[in-house]
Amino acid sequence: MRIMRPVLDATPDLRSAGPRLATGETLDLRELIQPGDTVVFGQGTSEPQTLTEALVAQRADLGAVTVFLGSTFAGTFQPEHADALRFIGMGGVTGNAALARAGVLDVMPCHVSTVPDLIASGRLGADVVFVHVSGPGADGRYSVGMVADYIQTAVAHARVVVAECNDQMPYTLGDTLLDPDQIDVLIHTSRPPLMVTPQPASATSTAIAETIAGIVPDGAVLQIGIGAIPDALTSALVSHRDLGIHSGVIGDGVVDLIEAGVVTNALKGRDVGVTVTGALFGTERLYRFADDNPAIELRSLAYTHSQAVLSGFERLHAVNAALEVDLTGQVNSETLRGNHVGAVGGQVDFVRGAMRSPGGRSIIALPSATKDGRTPRIVSRLTDGVTTTARSDADLVVTEHGCADLRGVPLSERARRLIAIAHPAWRDELERAAVGLC
Repeated sequence: MRIMRPVLDATPDLRSAGPRLATGETLDLRELIQPGDTVVFGQGTSEPQTLTEALVAQRADLGAVTVFLGSTFAGTFQPEHADALRFIGMGGVTGNAALARAGVLDVMPCHVSTVPDLIASGRLGADVVFVHVSGPGADGRYSVGMVADYIQTAVAHARVVVAECNDQMPYTLGDTLLDPDQIDVLIHTSRPPLMVTPQPASATSTAIAETIAGIVPDGAVLQIGIGAIPDALTSALVSHRDLGIHSGVIGDGVVDLIEAGVVTNALKGRDVGVTVTGALFGTERLYRFADDNPAIELRSLAYTHSQAVLSGFERLHAVNAALEVDLTGQVNSETLRGNHVGAVGGQVDFVRGAMRSPGGRSIIALPSATKDGRTPRIVSRLTDGVTTTARSDADLVVTEHGCADLRGVPLSERARRLIAIAHPAWRDELERAAVGLC
C-alpha cells in the first residue's frame, strides 16, 4: 500500500503543550493505565495494532483492566488474554467470536447508536483511549482515518489519549479530525492498515442481491454493510442511476458504483454529492479512494444513525443481514445455537429510519439455510429466543427464493409469505408449525 500522507515531526508550534512522543518499544502502559481502567480503541479496520499489541504484551503488569470491543479483525485479543484482561463488547462479531465461544466476552447488547451516550454518561468507561491516526494535515490536525463512529466521544471523555500515527493511514474527512492538544502520547508507526477483502459471489448471494436490486428504485439512498450479500448487491446495481449512500459502513463495492456513475448522491436532499459512512471496511482500493477525498465523509454515530437524518431521506433503502427470521417476522442477528456470532449493531436504527422515510424500505436479507444445508434460517421460533428486530418493525425479508413483504400484514399471512421463501426442505414442517403460531 502506498504511503498516503507523510507523518510530520511533532513540534511545539503544531501541538502547543503537545503530545509526548514515544515508540512502540519504549511505551510503558503502566504510566498511563491504572488498575480498574477501561480501555477503548478504534474498532474494525481502525484498530491501532501497535497499541493493542502492547496492551496484550504488558497486561500482566497493569492490574485489573477492562477492554471494550467493537468489531475486530486483527485477532489481537485471544481467550488466554483473559488471564489479566476483562473483555466487554457489543457481540461476537468478526474477531470477537472466539472470545465469545470461550465465555470470556461479557456481551453488552445495545444499539451501536447509543454507545456515545453510554460513554458520555459514564455508564461505559473510556478512561484510556487508543486512536489510530494519519499524519497531520497542513493545519496540524490528525485524522482518525477509517472509522469515525464513537471515537470522538471517547476522546472527549478520556483521562488519557494515546495515538498511533501511521503514515499508511488515509486522511479522511468529516467527523474525523483531532487537534494535537487532544492527544497525550503519540507514537509513529508504518504498517498496512487492516483490510476486509470482498467475498466472492455464490449462487445464493447473487440470487438474493438480484432480488434486492429489483426492489431498489433509481434515486434511492442506500444503507449497505459488508459481506457476501452486500458485495453481490453492489455488482447487481450496475444498471441503476443516481443512487445515494448513507451507511454505517461501506466496502470496496461502493467505489465501483461511484466510478461507474451509479452512485452520484445527487438526489439525497442533504449531503448532495457526498457519500456518507461511519466506517471504511475494505482494501487498499477503498482507502486510496477515500484519502483526502471530499466526496466521502466519515461521520459520527450521532449523524449516521440519527432517526431525524434517516427519516428525512426520500426512498431510504436499508439492507441488513440476519441469522434467523421467525414466522411472525422477528429477526435474530445475534446468537446461533447459544453462541454470540453477531450483534445488534445499527440494524434497528436503520430499519426504523427506513420505515419512516417517504418511499423507504427496510430489507432483511439472509440465505434460507446455513452453508452446509443442515439448518434452516426461516424458522417457526427463534432458536435462542433472542430478538434483535421486533416483528412490529418487519418490512421486507429476502432469501434466494424471493421476497416476503410483511409490512402491515397480519400474522397468518406473514407465515404464508415467509414459508414461500423458506428452504424447500423445511416448508412442510413450517406449515405444520404455523397452525399453532397464528
